[in-house]
Amino acid sequence: MKIVAILAAAVALTLPAQADAAAAVHHFKNCTDMHRTYKGGVARRGAHDHRAGGGHAKYRPHVSTALYTANKGMDRDHDGIACEQ
Repeated sequence: MKIVAILAAAVALTLPAQADAAAAVHHFKNCTDMHRTYKGGVARRGAHDHRAGGGHAKYRPHVSTALYTANKGMDRDHDGIACEQ
């Protein structure tokens, strides 16, 4: 019985943490909306900026794979960075 109680307590402690992590991922309406919070946009882990004309972004992107995945529709050049500027 003690093992069941311990397992139930462990599950109860991890569920709120997972819910908070999911709630932290935000889908932005557009890049202007994203730039209010993340000036350099959002990148997935391991992404590299691939600009056709060379150069680099003015601001460094925030790295969060979960946040990038929620907003990957705003990654026009498919380089793993949404709304880079």
